[in-house]
Amino acid sequence: MGGALVRGLLSAGFTGAEHLAVIEPLDERRRELEAEFPGVRVRGAPDEDLLEERVEGDGRRSGALLAVKPDVAEAACRALGAAGVTRVLSIVAGIPSARLEAALGGQPVVIRAMPNTPALVGAGVTAISGGSFATSADLAWAEEVMSAVGIVVRLPERLLDPVTGLSGSGPAYFFLVAEALMEAGVQMGLTREVSRTLVVETMLGSARLLAETGEDPSSLRAMVTSPAGTTAAGVRALEHRAVRSAFMEAVAAATERARTLQR
Repeated sequence: MGGALVRGLLSAGFTGAEHLAVIEPLDERRRELEAEFPGVRVRGAPDEDLLEERVEGDGRRSGALLAVKPDVAEAACRALGAAGVTRVLSIVAGIPSARLEAALGGQPVVIRAMPNTPALVGAGVTAISGGSFATSADLAWAEEVMSAVGIVVRLPERLLDPVTGLSGSGPAYFFLVAEALMEAGVQMGLTREVSRTLVVETMLGSARLLAETGEDPSSLRAMVTSPAGTTAAGVRALEHRAVRSAFMEAVAAATERARTLQR
């Protein structure tokens, strides 16, 4: 996800390569990043030399994006704080802003963000929330950063765990549905290639129909479902298997898992 954001920022013209720095402790991954992003400084650890000497219009230095595993997030923040970083945009799931603020030290700005994997193709959706010391200018900065890879919504921090369970984990739910539908097409006699094309294009078209018409999904489903028709038979089979309830339980389980990361 960190790499996707670097690509998005450069592609969107948010900043030049000379104003970006990537911290990657693993030697092999660092070499890969150097090859992928020529001109971007790639280092093994943060230091004061990486910080911009200029300050932005809101009086703060350019910030750092925290894109690490939850178990090393606070250690990474301590290293950033020691290097003089005072503003952090975190895409780490489950770690509240108060813990990151404490690790950074002082009164740092922390903005939490929960993107999803379609950000890899510039089609993500991200929810952001400001910590104790974040201002409207800080949130605007974070929104501009995350907009490089998709759309952004602002929410209170208490709602980021449900966001994690819904849109953060959501691509996996859709991929599972796609996998099942492709396999069903093969079982019904279609080639795997044709089945994949039909499923992918059906999902893309259905998403566009939902987005562009503004209609409620139940209304669009009713448009496809003729009385006693083929779709009605298929939907009846799904409802009989409690598919609707299964998705609701999946979101609830993922949300609860995000909450346990805070403990």
